[in-house]
Amino acid sequence: MAIAKKTYRSGPYQEVFAQGTLVGDVLYISGQVGTDQEGNTPTSIAEQARVAYANARDVLAYFGAEMSNIVDETYFVTDMEELMENAEAVFGAREAAYGEPPDVCQTLVQVAALVTPELKIEIKCIAHL
Repeated sequence: MAIAKKTYRSGPYQEVFAQGTLVGDVLYISGQVGTDQEGNTPTSIAEQARVAYANARDVLAYFGAEMSNIVDETYFVTDMEELMENAEAVFGAREAAYGEPPDVCQTLVQVAALVTPELKIEIKCIAHL
């Protein structure tokens, strides 16, 4: 039996990836990258994190939720050393997105590559509505 779900698609990758899927009161937000709705990708990991969080906010808003609904995050980064060298700016972008220090679980994983070579970070979230 199929489960009831509602899916949101947006942005330059919408033909390939759903941005979020709501099942019951749990929202699964696909890994959001630092590419904006027009397809622009900044070069710094901190700015990519800022854009990724803006994209996550758009998904949350579509489902009537906000950043405070997020309970879990996973960061995928291509260069752990670069992340650590820019940790203050990256985690500053995170705190700015939430409006306060977030109270969520977080996992950090280094990967060989993301969907396009210029991407440095991808942020996947789970939210409870």
